[in-house]
Amino acid sequence: MTNSKIRGTVHVIEATKSFGQKGFRKRLVVLEQQNGRFANYIPVEFTNDACDAADELKEGDEVDVTYRLSGRKWQKDPTSEVKYFLSAEAMGFTKVGAGGGSSNEDDLNDTFSQAAADDESDAPF
Repeated sequence: MTNSKIRGTVHVIEATKSFGQKGFRKRLVVLEQQNGRFANYIPVEFTNDACDAADELKEGDEVDVTYRLSGRKWQKDPTSEVKYFLSAEAMGFTKVGAGGGSSNEDDLNDTFSQAAADDESDAPF
């Protein structure tokens, strides 16, 4: 699977949240794109150690984010409804424009490689 890249302005940076007994961490960053008449808001998730990399971001920063799409199937028990989740997992980012030049893409790629074995968690996403 190949990674994709998206450019946008940082609109929201949420606090890091922890889930499950294994301490899975997730931090949501929302990018804004102006596409004609309407704004487009794209949520990108930073997970585990990559959550700390998002500390370098500020609302208003223009960034290129490398991401991979991830989908999960979740069912509480055999009789409950099956739910499907789609997320864009941040693999790295580069600031562009006026505060640009900063890149942490290699650091995040290393972090994701190390965390791949611990990818399964109690959380449904």
